[in-house]
Amino acid sequence: MDRSIQYIKGVGAVRAAAFAKLGIKTLEDLLYFFPRTYEDRSEMKTIDSCLINETVCVRVTVSSAVRETRIRRNMVIYTAYVSDDTGMIQAVWYNNKYIKNVFVPGAKFVLYGKIGSARGKLQIENPIYERAGEHKYTGKIVPIYPLTGGLVQKNIQSAMAETLVEVGEIEECLPQEILSEYKLRDINYCMKNIHFPESRDAYNSARRRFVFEELLALQLALFYQKHRNVKNSGYVFDNFSGGEELKKNIPYKLTKAQKRVIADIVGDFKSGRQMNRLIQGDVGSGKTIVAACAAFIAAKNGYQSIMMAPTEILASQHAEELKKTFSGLGVNVVLLVGSMSQKEKSFVRDQVQSGLADVVVGTHAVIQDSVIYNNLGLVIADEQHRFGVNQRAKLCAKGNNPHMLVMSATPIPRTLALILYGDLDISVIDELPPGRKPVKTYAVGESMRKRVYKFIGKSVEEGRQAYVVCPLIEETEGADLQNTRERFEELKRLFPDFEIGIMHGRMKGSEKEAVMERFLSGEVSILVCTTVIEVGVNVPNAGIMVIENAERFGLSQLHQLRGRVGRGCDQAYCILFCLGGGEITKKRMETMCSSNDGFYISEQDLSLRGPGDFFGTRQHGLPDMKIANLFSDTDILKLAQTAARHISDNGLLDTPEYAPLKKRVEKVINRAEILN
Repeated sequence: MDRSIQYIKGVGAVRAAAFAKLGIKTLEDLLYFFPRTYEDRSEMKTIDSCLINETVCVRVTVSSAVRETRIRRNMVIYTAYVSDDTGMIQAVWYNNKYIKNVFVPGAKFVLYGKIGSARGKLQIENPIYERAGEHKYTGKIVPIYPLTGGLVQKNIQSAMAETLVEVGEIEECLPQEILSEYKLRDINYCMKNIHFPESRDAYNSARRRFVFEELLALQLALFYQKHRNVKNSGYVFDNFSGGEELKKNIPYKLTKAQKRVIADIVGDFKSGRQMNRLIQGDVGSGKTIVAACAAFIAAKNGYQSIMMAPTEILASQHAEELKKTFSGLGVNVVLLVGSMSQKEKSFVRDQVQSGLADVVVGTHAVIQDSVIYNNLGLVIADEQHRFGVNQRAKLCAKGNNPHMLVMSATPIPRTLALILYGDLDISVIDELPPGRKPVKTYAVGESMRKRVYKFIGKSVEEGRQAYVVCPLIEETEGADLQNTRERFEELKRLFPDFEIGIMHGRMKGSEKEAVMERFLSGEVSILVCTTVIEVGVNVPNAGIMVIENAERFGLSQLHQLRGRVGRGCDQAYCILFCLGGGEITKKRMETMCSSNDGFYISEQDLSLRGPGDFFGTRQHGLPDMKIANLFSDTDILKLAQTAARHISDNGLLDTPEYAPLKKRVEKVINRAEILN
């Protein structure tokens, strides 16, 4: 299995280099390179039963010599008539000169291709062909693999078939106990049928087994990481004085959910082991104040805290909020961001190193080598999907096993959360602070645009602010999406007396920060932007969120965007411009209009969208899966999690029967799949 693919028949050094671009270097790499789809070429049709636009397999005899027609430079069409007992059809190829040597009258072939028509006559276009009786590429279900330059499907299909023969019996990595308990087929049956399925049922059995295997190995790797965290001793914080004074500085009464999560954190602080906890809460649920309580306890026990945010504006807001919360309580908060002058940075670094700074808030600047901590005891990372395990490890390396608290505003169904954050303990804040009004949401068509603009104008005149979110930066040919620049220009014409801002992903970080600062200060009344504001700042005065082409966004992303408004006491509104769409689009918009519960919305997003880019972005730390789909395979995921828990709790990985599975898990850990 560890042998180089170069020595497989038909590969060689040149193709081996092409395979390497796909991450395939060994025979094992190739066998675990699963097809992206399949073509069912098992059913043969007769020529008289072929229909236009249908893709078919036909068994034919060549009836005429190949005719060559040069249409223009670099375009030659090759045609030949082929027949069976029911009729005749023309086969057509483009720029394939080898056809002339192969298709001679009387030769028998099986063709697989799409049926088209020319001048009222049927033809089969650019068909795949092989001699009758070979059954390499026709007469069966054929795998279709992802490609790269220098490889075509036949290269991979042929190499795969050769490798299956070359390898012979593959060692089973799942113990018999697991195979029996979860009704899984053995690895040799499944490896053959995942690549060259005998039938649809055989493929389903094979896929189920490999999805289970992949998710089981990943889950066990995460459990390993978690157990390693648990073994790490942590600082004991046992001074919890000053709580009453802190409460007086918090402008509202803590919710039951916030108190429950604080109790989880206190339990970790008392335990003597390193805390690795995720606080998962909806937009506006009050995660920051919970983190502030944790930092306050750390300071009372003589330890420093880091709070790391993804943007400078967000870091600045956190710093200001913490300064207010800790006012008069003797906790010194400092801000450290990249845009500060060298003199300012030097001053802050001196405070950090001397221990005068209790809480250090900032962006990636807080983990630079030049920042030396005096007694770091707690690390808080905001917006988990911006910080992978590697970055968390770098944060922790600034101290000696400091406690780790991660905050995420992306509500995720618990089954998925266990994969995404499997190395962390999870606490959920599932209620909003008192007085927070749900955002009123409306899905509207183009006919309502004038009314919506009138409403925006009236609100801005009354002193409120609005976001207008578009999916594209600029117009592309044939695109029907509302683009940012076009909408920006339109709003400038409509509202000449208002300051309109524009912000999108192609702008430099400093430019985005400057626009957002102007919006935050109230200088900009309407901000036209792309989804770069999804992870955003608190603008209490923003009361309207307009989202163009809402049908193009996932529900979870729409919910995140909607969370940018309604931060103040006034009623806020979200208006979804929805252009067309079927029954599912209608249901998705109804969900947005009827619910403000992010966890419910994320569940609906999964059930309505199914497989796909659930989060609308790849930056949320999802592992790169070879075959499993974390959204459509949730039923298998639950089974794999149950099995992983049983194996982990009973220490089975260290038994002889589980040794092959342990090797698979170690490969996952070594490849750092869980660290992406």
